Amino acid sequence: MMGVTLVLTAGLAAGLLVTDKKESAGLVTEIRRNDYGGGSAVHSLQVTIDGKEQEDSLEINVEEKRYTKEEINRVFDQALKKLEPAMLGKNISLDEVRSDLNLVTEIPGEPVEVSWELDRYDLMTIYGELNEEELEEEPEGALVNLKAYLTYTEDESMQVLEKMSARVYPPKLSGTERQAAQVKRAIAEEEERSREEDVLKLPGEVDGRKIELRNPDNPRGWYVLILGPVICLLLVSLQKQNEQKEKEARERQMMLDYPEIMNKLTLLIGAGMTVKKAWVKIVQDYEKQKDRLGIRYAYEEMAAACREMQSGVAEIESYERFGRRCGMNAYRKLASLLEQNLRKGTKGLTALLGTESEQAFEERKASAKRRGEEAGTKLLAPMFFMLAMVLVIVIIPAFLSIQT
Repeated sequence: MMGVTLVLTAGLAAGLLVTDKKESAGLVTEIRRNDYGGGSAVHSLQVTIDGKEQEDSLEINVEEKRYTKEEINRVFDQALKKLEPAMLGKNISLDEVRSDLNLVTEIPGEPVEVSWELDRYDLMTIYGELNEEELEEEPEGALVNLKAYLTYTEDESMQVLEKMSARVYPPKLSGTERQAAQVKRAIAEEEERSREEDVLKLPGEVDGRKIELRNPDNPRGWYVLILGPVICLLLVSLQKQNEQKEKEARERQMMLDYPEIMNKLTLLIGAGMTVKKAWVKIVQDYEKQKDRLGIRYAYEEMAAACREMQSGVAEIESYERFGRRCGMNAYRKLASLLEQNLRKGTKGLTALLGTESEQAFEERKASAKRRGEEAGTKLLAPMFFMLAMVLVIVIIPAFLSIQT
């Protein structure tokens, strides 16, 4: 990872150094302006007068390219072509306007600003929004004259006036929508009339039609009803996930303790103890150190087997149950060795336990190595992210300086 980082940064640095060297070596005789809308740019140049290089660099501000008068006229013509389609909104034409107009303040893609004047502000706002209440009194439509002032953004003295007219009508409503509008208007009139009163009394009749107003149904009960099973499913999933994590942690701890248990059994049996006495001795030592070491699942299972033997369960059956409770191949193998010892005698048991102990230690080392590799793999993602951030921080200013 470090090697890749060094190679990438070295290659980038070399490219930038070569580019910067070429730029600084050549004479600058002209500076290209930014295109229309690109804004001004500041260029820093080193000045040499009569072969003597000046200490301070020269800052030159270069404005963007401007349109000629002929180009500005073409810009206005192009903007006027785009103006009406942009302002229509949902309407088909200005001959029949039944929804809000979009009185734009700029033309997309053109360096032109637009300002508006209207002769009927009672029917339409400066933003093109229709006053539906006033239009209800104009069922045949009303003419609204509009003036659009198009101004070139770089020179406010360059301006074009475009006059247009729009015939506005009340919005087309279905029977249900018209009735709802009448109810809304009646409520608005009553609200205006009773502002000095404590409560607003809602009308029970509009235009001879009886109306009833109720609070809308609130669906939150259904949401809670659906949310309950979802939460239960999530809790069950969380419980299974926690159980799986606990199982993995238990197995990991038991595998860590397995070489130590095998080594203790090998030493105690090799010193002349029987398997049962060695087993009891290991459990007693664990009980003494339990407060300091905490709960160790493998030793707890050994203690359970010891209690079974003390309560009258056969020794061979206790070892068999121990292997089943642990549920791991290593401990089932240990239980099998101890069962064979009781059936066939102690000959060769110490050697078998010694071999198994060595294998257990090798497996523990291999497991520790795998966990280390997994931890390193998990760190790759944040390391690559940090590398990307560093490269962005270095590259973007470098390329911006090259472009300017």
